[in-house]
Amino acid sequence: MYQSYFGLAEEPFSIAPDPRYLYMSQRHQEALAHLLYGVNAGGGFVLLTGEVGAGKTTVCRCFLEQIPASCDVAYIFNPKLTVAELLSTICAEFGIACPPGNTSIKVYIDCINAYLLAAHAKGRHTVLIIDEAQNLSADVLEQLRLLTNLETNQRKLLQIILLGQPELAAMLAQPELRQLAQRIIARYHLGPLDKREVATYVQHRLEVAGVQRQLFPAALMGSLYRLSRGIPRIINVLCDRALLGAYSQSKERVDRATLKQAAYEVFHNPAAERRNLLRPLLAGLLLASTVFAVARYQNAEPVAPPARIEVKTVEIKRLTALPDVLEWPTAQPIADSKSLAYAALFKAWGEAYQNTDDKQDDACKQAQAAGLRCMTERGWLDDLRRQNMPAVLQMRDKQGIEFSAMLTGLDDKSATFVVAGENRKVALGVLATQWSGHYTLLWRKPPLASKKLQLGDYGPDVEWLGKQLARLDGKTRDSDNKQLFDETMLRRVRQFQIDQGLRPDGSVGSQTLMRLSLATDSTAPKLHVEKD
Repeated sequence: MYQSYFGLAEEPFSIAPDPRYLYMSQRHQEALAHLLYGVNAGGGFVLLTGEVGAGKTTVCRCFLEQIPASCDVAYIFNPKLTVAELLSTICAEFGIACPPGNTSIKVYIDCINAYLLAAHAKGRHTVLIIDEAQNLSADVLEQLRLLTNLETNQRKLLQIILLGQPELAAMLAQPELRQLAQRIIARYHLGPLDKREVATYVQHRLEVAGVQRQLFPAALMGSLYRLSRGIPRIINVLCDRALLGAYSQSKERVDRATLKQAAYEVFHNPAAERRNLLRPLLAGLLLASTVFAVARYQNAEPVAPPARIEVKTVEIKRLTALPDVLEWPTAQPIADSKSLAYAALFKAWGEAYQNTDDKQDDACKQAQAAGLRCMTERGWLDDLRRQNMPAVLQMRDKQGIEFSAMLTGLDDKSATFVVAGENRKVALGVLATQWSGHYTLLWRKPPLASKKLQLGDYGPDVEWLGKQLARLDGKTRDSDNKQLFDETMLRRVRQFQIDQGLRPDGSVGSQTLMRLSLATDSTAPKLHVEKD
């Protein structure tokens, strides 16, 4: 309705995953790079997660435009299937011939295996993409893992890309799916846009649609960021509704009042409003019933007490809903968040943190002086679980203001933080809505001379490596035994790298060394997990 009014060639804020409109933020570039790396890495699983509307499907469409011509691709949009239905769908998508009316899982697998071998012989690479993969059942995920068993000496014959919401990463972290998780060769969590990127995103889509001028003033970008939380799909819906409102009022561009009205129309929930209206009524009824009960009690005849009263103490476990937001205490300046978070992290390691200029590199220098090292990464929930170490996380409050908090505990339903010196336990969803993905943790560097260990090396460093790998396997090594970095150790290193979500190249560089130290340092602080 408003396209011709604003001089637009097409609708700029459609929620269709059109690759032409993909704004390549740093996050989207990294997501695309992970998909391209995974498809060229020799098979296995690639995992891309993100909130609803973050742009996973659009990134995947862009990926499909860049995929090598030697790849045969099947795309499954609806994964709510049984094992037999999934295998049948795979056959249909790749054009694999199976006996008519077949329902046998074995026959389906035999047909798929024959197709993969024939494709490999022709130099073809087979890629299966499954969208909304958080809807896959455990049985179907296990069958997908079994499909990747077919391999040559150089590569697996089937590459599977899983796209899903954050729950998918939590599913794959379950012990019963650890075999599949170990086959994930590349993973990335696509987070929301930041405030600066929201402004660039809006202007990018307008320019693709044929308009150069600013239909959304820069002064509105803060409000748009807060309303959308940086999620592209919500930005699209809000902007589309706001442009329609500006058109209906004959305005040249969107103003604050129009954006506010658009947000009301998008987020308005009549059912929730009705519930809110009922609350005063329910409170009044409760008060009236309480007054009536007290009056009856005061007018009742006195009752003689029993001769003996036996009092029993009963412990009642109260089930309370966990907060779904982590807030910075108003009494404490938020500018102190970083120094307070690092002070708590250093304390967990038995060290004192001296607040000087409140910079992260200063904290890392202090850690180095104490025999520790800093690791600053961008990751997701499964990374925190694997590392199992307290970490300083970069969070955002309701207004989008960043603050630091130290993560001290993590279980299946909740996360525990130290915020301004106070313990706070919140619902696990807080990590999905407030965490930027950035975190910093400390680790103890092992006493090694070499910066990188690889096939053919020997000496004290390799001896140390052998002991750590044996410790991970619950074994011990004879210290008198000289050890060579041989093929057996190479395979064990690669398996460890796969378990840790690292590139399985078999060489022990800084990343592998750090993860190995984190996994084997029994004196290091760990994330606390509450037991039921």
